[in-house]
Amino acid sequence: GPTRRRSFTPGQKLKYLSEYEVACETGEGGAYLRRQGLYSSLISEWRKQRDAGLLEGKSPGEAVGRPSAAQAENARLRAQLRKAETELSMTRTALEIMGKAHALLEQISESADTETRREKRS
Repeated sequence: GPTRRRSFTPGQKLKYLSEYEVACETGEGGAYLRRQGLYSSLISEWRKQRDAGLLEGKSPGEAVGRPSAAQAENARLRAQLRKAETELSMTRTALEIMGKAHALLEQISESADTETRREKRS
């Protein structure tokens, strides 16, 4: 007869998500999904649920459902904040590098000026 659809508890979803994300860091995300018999669309849906806070504190067998408008907005804003924090970190690093490069160029310029003055005196 027909096979039943698999169902996952919130704890299982969180476990699969964390294992999948670890596998992706080593480039093995697709292989992990194939081994577990999962689809990337499930991972995307579970990630949205996790980010909206729907998987936290649920008991096994409790329905998860779709995020409310407020939960979806919170998840969107959290993602936007993470992106902005990453960009800020990269900008700070770039500014540090530019500052060091500027200081180095000033030192090189000063030493070249000093050598030029010495050559003109002799």
